[in-house]
Amino acid sequence: MWQEINYKDSNDLLIPKSTYRIKPAEIESVEANSIAQEIGFESGDSIISINGKKPRDLIDYQILISEEILDISVLDKHHEIHNINIEKDLDVNLGINFKDALFDSIKQCNNKCPFCFIDQQPSGKRKSLYIKDDDYRLSFLYGSYLTLTNLKKEDWERIAIQKLSPLFISVHATDPDTREKLLKNKKAGVILDQISWFEQNSIQIHAQIVVCPDINDGDILEKSILELSQFYKETSQTVLSVAIVPVGLTKFRPKHDGLKSISPKYAKKIIKQVERIQSSLQITLGTHFCWLADEWYLIAGTNLPSYKTYENMPQESNGVGTIRNFLEALKKKTQNLPKKVKKPKKVSWIVGKLVYEALIPIVKKLNLIHGLTINLYGLPSIYWGQDQVVTGLLTGEDLIYGLKNKDLGEAVYIPSIMLKINTDLFLDDKNIQEVENQINTKIHVLDDSNDIINTLIG
Repeated sequence: MWQEINYKDSNDLLIPKSTYRIKPAEIESVEANSIAQEIGFESGDSIISINGKKPRDLIDYQILISEEILDISVLDKHHEIHNINIEKDLDVNLGINFKDALFDSIKQCNNKCPFCFIDQQPSGKRKSLYIKDDDYRLSFLYGSYLTLTNLKKEDWERIAIQKLSPLFISVHATDPDTREKLLKNKKAGVILDQISWFEQNSIQIHAQIVVCPDINDGDILEKSILELSQFYKETSQTVLSVAIVPVGLTKFRPKHDGLKSISPKYAKKIIKQVERIQSSLQITLGTHFCWLADEWYLIAGTNLPSYKTYENMPQESNGVGTIRNFLEALKKKTQNLPKKVKKPKKVSWIVGKLVYEALIPIVKKLNLIHGLTINLYGLPSIYWGQDQVVTGLLTGEDLIYGLKNKDLGEAVYIPSIMLKINTDLFLDDKNIQEVENQINTKIHVLDDSNDIINTLIG
């Protein structure tokens, strides 16, 4: 039952006119034994306002509910409005999970980067695959990268006031002309001025540079890294890290885009250049500061750096040190393996062809367990037209094509990164059931290294 209060006048809600366009925040789920459950919140209800203010997103919501006394206007799933009063301790969460992180419109990208992955997809798939978000709030909440080219004055003011830090910024090049060329946006050339603003307002950032051969590599790449490193000082660190990422190209990319794919020879050249810069910065700054994405080493066919060189893994979510960290976790998890499994098991473990070689030693070690046979398959992507592909880009079509006539055993195991979060959908919109029907084998989804070892060994 709702525990309601009654307002004499709707003006008591004090909702600013500027927030009328904000949609009520729809609740996806309510946590068990939470304040929200006790009050009567349910999935499908929506929050209109808190203490007279409409939250624009999860950031506003968290700030608003930090108070001890909350007057909440709720639109329930039957379209009735309730006015709820809650008294709680400061900073205690209500136990509400929302359907979306943003309650107003998402900020779309206004650039036309030729290497944009959104533009390198086929048409006709689910709408969410084509959203070109460039929203600073998603950057703060989830670590997605933004370019800063679409921010308005009020956005900059909000970043400063609410201290939305750190943010994740796609720099690509600090040279104004090169960045304008890459983003195809005249507003893109002021990136160093924008980072100076972050420094003045004590906002920290993680940066990334997507390297496109003959466009932002060579001297321009070195210049970009060194100019960004000037914002890492003993007294204040504004730019915390830089990820160097290889451009990824698919068969669906626009024709005559002027881009070149990354060859093993080119990857070795970039590795040599960046590792030289890392060594120099280690001396002057006390940190490597910039790191190469795992793909560079995998494409080059060279060993990944040691675990300690990644320091505190600042760019792991961007594919920098992800495989090294994964291998380190597997190494620890496989230190004390059983000599045999209780029940003989023969299964297949599916990964992208690019990471296949790195996982062979682990699989060989697991196959020493009596009664356990793991077939490791590193697949190319027929869907994207890429031979060397990371695991997260494999599609349902790739599994169907790549596993045809293969010895799969009793089950196929795939990492969860192949699927849309909290669903069974691959990037090509095929679901697990469709793929199972084609390969005539059950598919199991694995979350992390612990899950992999525990599940495979049993």
